[in-house]
Amino acid sequence: MSKKDIDRIVELRELIHSYNTQYYIHSISLVSDYEFDQLLKELEELEIKYPELYDANSPTKRVGGDITKSFETVLHKYPMLSLSNSYSKDDIADFDQRVKKIIDVPLTYICELKYDGVAISIIYKNGNLVKAITRGDGTQGEDVTNNVRTISSIPLVLNGDYPENLEVRGEIMYSKSVFKELNQNREKQGLALFSNPRNSASGTLKLQDSSIVAKRKLDCFIYAVYLDNHKLNSLFLQYNYLAQFGFKIPSVEDKYVEQVNDVSGIMNFINYWEERKEDLPFEIDGIVIKVNEIDIQKEIGNTSKSPRWAIAYKYKAVQVSTVLEDIVYQVGRTGAITPVANLKAVEISGTIVKRASVHNADQIEKLDLRINDIVFVEKGGEIIPKITGVDHSKRNANSSKFVFSSKCPECSSELVRDEGEAHHYCLNSNLCPPQIKGKIIHFIGRKQLNIDGIGQETIEQLYNEKLIENVADLFALKKQDLLPLERMAEKSAENIINGIQQSKSAPFHKVLFGLGIRYVGETVAKKLTSYFKDINQLRSSNFEELCSIEEVGDKIAESIVQYFSVDYNNKIIDLLLENGLNMTSDISENILKSTILENKKIVISGTFKNISRDELKKAIEINGGKNSSSVSKSTDILIAGENMGPSKLEKAEKFKVSIMNENEFLKLISEENSNEDSKQYQQGELF
Repeated sequence: MSKKDIDRIVELRELIHSYNTQYYIHSISLVSDYEFDQLLKELEELEIKYPELYDANSPTKRVGGDITKSFETVLHKYPMLSLSNSYSKDDIADFDQRVKKIIDVPLTYICELKYDGVAISIIYKNGNLVKAITRGDGTQGEDVTNNVRTISSIPLVLNGDYPENLEVRGEIMYSKSVFKELNQNREKQGLALFSNPRNSASGTLKLQDSSIVAKRKLDCFIYAVYLDNHKLNSLFLQYNYLAQFGFKIPSVEDKYVEQVNDVSGIMNFINYWEERKEDLPFEIDGIVIKVNEIDIQKEIGNTSKSPRWAIAYKYKAVQVSTVLEDIVYQVGRTGAITPVANLKAVEISGTIVKRASVHNADQIEKLDLRINDIVFVEKGGEIIPKITGVDHSKRNANSSKFVFSSKCPECSSELVRDEGEAHHYCLNSNLCPPQIKGKIIHFIGRKQLNIDGIGQETIEQLYNEKLIENVADLFALKKQDLLPLERMAEKSAENIINGIQQSKSAPFHKVLFGLGIRYVGETVAKKLTSYFKDINQLRSSNFEELCSIEEVGDKIAESIVQYFSVDYNNKIIDLLLENGLNMTSDISENILKSTILENKKIVISGTFKNISRDELKKAIEINGGKNSSSVSKSTDILIAGENMGPSKLEKAEKFKVSIMNENEFLKLISEENSNEDSKQYQQGELF
């Protein structure tokens, strides 16, 4: 092996990385395209000559070529929470007031453009890109590293004095010019046009061939950094911190991001971009507002889905008119009938729209929709556009009122609509094909059984080939049943069977959620499995007992009783039990340690030395208490940490709320537990 060639490989990689950074991040071209291509060609030839010097982050990886058969699911180290959406400026003022009720200290806000793309998390070790993960459900996403390596604005190797471990978050998207060029090329080839940049970016990231991804010229802005030992105390400082490593960040000079002091500053930023958003080189659908100070963000905290310290303001939807050609019906897994409007194709903000939601029979009647009407359509925060009105001046004089169907479009069963319900329902739940398939698709979902290797398309195949008719049939499948299916390779069949077997270890609350009992979502399923020790105890419960459980009201209780009154449903559960599914509660997780805090409302404020806020909240719950975010007359205890907001202390004193410090609270709950448990509380081991 020639030392000269080895040195040249190292030199070329560093040089090309540098040229890429200058061109794609700073818009500076240091060499001609020809010179750049010659350098890249030289590097490619040397890498072929010395395959043992393979580097996953070589500049040659920008052209792609790696094939990804399936995208591995990866847990996020830091959850990727979604933002709460707002469509009115009054909501932004309310958001500001909510923040200040939680923490009464001086703070500032960061306003950013809300890029219409796909969120990505990128992980670097020792300055090298090692992993890129999609948002997924916020807890886990898909590994799309090979495809992300082809995006020129994402550095493969970092510059400067970077930390050993670094995770960044950003938005992958198409620029308007690239997306337009992409569709022009597809039109020349006679291919269907992509409907909008966001969906196309998402689809491109899931392509198996990274060389195709490379040709599509995706772009990326990085706007957040995650470190184990975070020394940056504000979001605004993060931009310069990220820029020094070679990341493409939102431009402060172009006002893509701005630090403001109050609601007035937020409104100015919103108004500024409302007038100028069409002039941007990329699509946005609103503005993101975040509390700037990171310590204050931690104090404000998160809900299970969204940060309380951030909100998205969505700009008003563009409205267009088109012809309503027909109204068809979709049958959901619960039997709900949803009418959908088929429209004459029309473009809304770069998206080709052919269908729109009309929700239910009441909405059709309210709008007085008729076939061949000219209707107004808009696409706001909803994935499916909606019809907002009818141009009555253009209505045909011979048009007749639309009559909602009385029969299921799939199985012809009579539809029913209970009093107070918005939807009509098909009650033929165990024989109506869309309901059967919908239940199975729901059962295998990520928040339910999370069966790897199976998706909606596979379920459709299995059902159409009469291999499955219910969720229990999944566990009777064998590899030889799958191999004859179209596009089913041996490895894929093995993955499916293995995924089904592994799903048997899913906890009881996930299995219960997966059964698809009407109104029993993820949260209610957890409540039920913390109350009942197993499925048999649950299915023998009565209406009154169910209603006594927190968060289980009359409607949910009635639905549960109804579900278990059907012999077919009980037969399916018995089959699942025979196949080894877990339908027993993990008592160790659900039993209270004590009832010393029973029905007491407790507020946490400030920072703590010996226990984290999440651990403190769990300690409250397993000792019977209820966590609350603000101090009021009904508050029983305020646990006061360091740097507590003065307004909470003032309110606690005003309402004569019991105020405890961290040690006093831990001592209180430890007295109700064993000495060993007390030690574990102090050490944070029980949380």
